[in-house]
Amino acid sequence: MTNPTVRIRTGLRSDLPRALELIRELAVFEKAEHEVTNTIERMELDGFGPQPAYEFFVAERGGHVIGLALYYWRYSTWKGKRLYLEDIIVTESERRGGVGKQLFETVMARALEENSTGMMWQVLDWNEPAIAFYQKYHARLDGAWINCHLDRPQIEERLGSVQ
Repeated sequence: MTNPTVRIRTGLRSDLPRALELIRELAVFEKAEHEVTNTIERMELDGFGPQPAYEFFVAERGGHVIGLALYYWRYSTWKGKRLYLEDIIVTESERRGGVGKQLFETVMARALEENSTGMMWQVLDWNEPAIAFYQKYHARLDGAWINCHLDRPQIEERLGSVQ
């Protein structure tokens, strides 16, 4: 279902305050609000600085941003260039209206435009609505991989602080 009153467009620097609000809303939904340490300033540098680390699309209705899809490019030694979808976020009052579908399909089209070999993302194992959504696209849900990460304090503990 495509909602004609919703417009999908490339995210702009001026969208960052609303983007961070949506990110915090997602963190509350995922019961991890305390994990959000990102700032508008960091997002501005990382997305609009000399070496952008991410890109994003926004969904807007009546000039108000109601959703976003943030992605970046990665490289797979097995597959080549891949699009990594970090998050699709639709504000709670707008969910189930097709906005997520519009964002997802816009990201899929971006992957094709850039001649990538595909796209990937993660979904929490308890997020049944999201899992059902992705299954409609015949997405391969792989439970064999374990996610790993180090945050800056752990890296600094091991290697020391970089000046």
